[in-house]
Amino acid sequence: MIKKFDKASFKEKLELQTSFPSLYMFKFIVPNGREGEVAALLPNNEMKLKVSTKGTYVSATIRAMMPSSDAIIEIYERAAKIEGVISL
Repeated sequence: MIKKFDKASFKEKLELQTSFPSLYMFKFIVPNGREGEVAALLPNNEMKLKVSTKGTYVSATIRAMMPSSDAIIEIYERAAKIEGVISL
């Protein structure tokens, strides 16, 4: 079962737990070969990659200074358009 993204709830949690601007850690899992699409979401930030044991997937971690909860949500919405992406 795929859980629907509750944007309002996520925004509320971010604002309660975070003072902006803040360093935020994004984590994504994508099919191998699509990590460039994830890097394009936050092009001026370092991305750490870890390839799965079988080499099918890549875990991508990006830390970025984010100005607001809306900016974080925008990144996740753009990431959702990448085929096969899983946002953690």
